[in-house]
Amino acid sequence: MIHIKEVAKQTKITVRTLRYYDQIGLLTASSKTEGGHRLYSEEDLKKLQYIQFLKGMGYSLQDIRDMLSDSKWDWSISLKSQLVYIIEEQERLKSIESSLRELINGIAVEGGDHHIAIQKLIQLWNQNKKRLLPFKESMFNDKEIKVWTKLPKMNGEDPDSLEWIALLGQIKRHIKEDPASSRVQGIIRRMLEKQVEEFKDEDEFINKLWDLRKCPKQSEMLGLYPIEKEVLDFMERAYHIHISSLQDSSIEQGGES
Repeated sequence: MIHIKEVAKQTKITVRTLRYYDQIGLLTASSKTEGGHRLYSEEDLKKLQYIQFLKGMGYSLQDIRDMLSDSKWDWSISLKSQLVYIIEEQERLKSIESSLRELINGIAVEGGDHHIAIQKLIQLWNQNKKRLLPFKESMFNDKEIKVWTKLPKMNGEDPDSLEWIALLGQIKRHIKEDPASSRVQGIIRRMLEKQVEEFKDEDEFINKLWDLRKCPKQSEMLGLYPIEKEVLDFMERAYHIHISSLQDSSIEQGGES
């Protein structure tokens, strides 16, 4: 017979847990010392292994008690039911993970303001319930819909999505500055570099997407993260300044040659 403290040491299960298993009739110690300490047999330890094994599969203690006490228990049906439950739980947790990433990235976009990020995500989730795929298909052709999959995602964890989110957050932080300032122009330059890196020869798609993005209703229907009009207007002014400076530089270089 093995003392409860030794069982706890061997199995890494606390004495308190072992006592609880005994109290609920899940694992009753075969004997006790004169001082009232529980003693466990080899069969008890084998049953404890069963309990921990089934617990690791996600079964509740009540289910495990029923499974081990009922000689007519249908293990095949039980295991298949548990598998369905685990798959559904995985999908639920994946959805929660996606929501957490969206909120983390939303807070980054909003410069740390979690209130605004939460409000926008609630708005986006409500719209997602109503949004229909045909709207996107009516706006873009098949080739463009494939390009759509390359857009940064608010729930993304890939480096490209995270950099786009960080760049947008930087734009929002400097929105009170002159769009021609070196800091703002540096952000715009990097945005354009990424556009070329990821959407080379897709200017028509990008221009169409930008026009839709500037329309709050259409942007919402496409499920895009809400961005204030003043931010979009600021980005557009900064973009035109950047393009003009490139054109002026090109003319100057042409004249010198």
